[in-house]
Amino acid sequence: MIENKFVSKSRTVAVVPVPFSGGQPKDGVDEGPIRLLEFGIIDQIKELGWGVDFSGEVGSFEHLRPESDPDIGNMKNPRYVSRVTKAVSEVVEAQAKKGHFVLTLGGDHSLGIGTVSGTLAAYPDACVIWVDAHADINTPETTETGNLHGCPLSFVTGIASEAPEFEWVKPALATDRLVYIGLRDVDDAEKEILKKYNIKAFSMHEVDKYGIGEVVKKALEHVNPNLDRPIHLSFDVDALDPSVAPSTGTPVRGGLTFREGHYICEALYETGCLVATDIVEVNPALGDEASLYQTVAVGCSLSRSALGETLL
Repeated sequence: MIENKFVSKSRTVAVVPVPFSGGQPKDGVDEGPIRLLEFGIIDQIKELGWGVDFSGEVGSFEHLRPESDPDIGNMKNPRYVSRVTKAVSEVVEAQAKKGHFVLTLGGDHSLGIGTVSGTLAAYPDACVIWVDAHADINTPETTETGNLHGCPLSFVTGIASEAPEFEWVKPALATDRLVYIGLRDVDDAEKEILKKYNIKAFSMHEVDKYGIGEVVKKALEHVNPNLDRPIHLSFDVDALDPSVAPSTGTPVRGGLTFREGHYICEALYETGCLVATDIVEVNPALGDEASLYQTVAVGCSLSRSALGETLL
């Protein structure tokens, strides 16, 4: 059992299920947290020796849905996304300030606006490791779809221009404290952003070239060279190859293998610096029952690996 440098000795995981789909157009991703819970993630965490802070209920965010939410520029559902991510940010911040490890179960990846903001409010020097097929750093101006699950990092880094509905978001993440692993479907505008701000990214090309162990090592050397910063891991299951996690909204061939995905989580746990993990974009409405089972099982096992489960 690795001693965590930042989590309290009570070793408690705050499980934050967020049944939200407003950052993208496909129905079903709001059911992801429910299926992960039904699969037994709470008991699995306890079996690893952690305490769990979870109310036992999955709340609804319908009360935050505005009666009218017209597009602002290219952005779809901007008010709804803003209200939900602000609420998530406040929960994550409160739990992190208690010294709890925060495990957020999504929901779509627009939730990263809230989870990363919450972690940084509690740990201002934290770094972020974003595991995803997509860069999720489009701005409200560059996004072609308007879906805000493709924009969270532009908000938390301050790259996005000011948007009235998102005034609450502080640009707290310095771009040199962000690193990607697993990219393979990046918009042209996002490529320009990554180059302009010199943001470190390891695509599947680097994973193939160096191997996942070396990639994780290089990623940590970039954002946390002395292993003295808290780490927030945001893991979109579409980072995995669709043969591993098929029930997700934007699958892209050629992704991480089962073991590569789990190695990332295992290695970050071993640093003793991991304070928060997001598992997002599990969509039970996509694929057959076997695909759903496979994807939910992977979501749970990634969570366990981030909390110290080992092969031996």
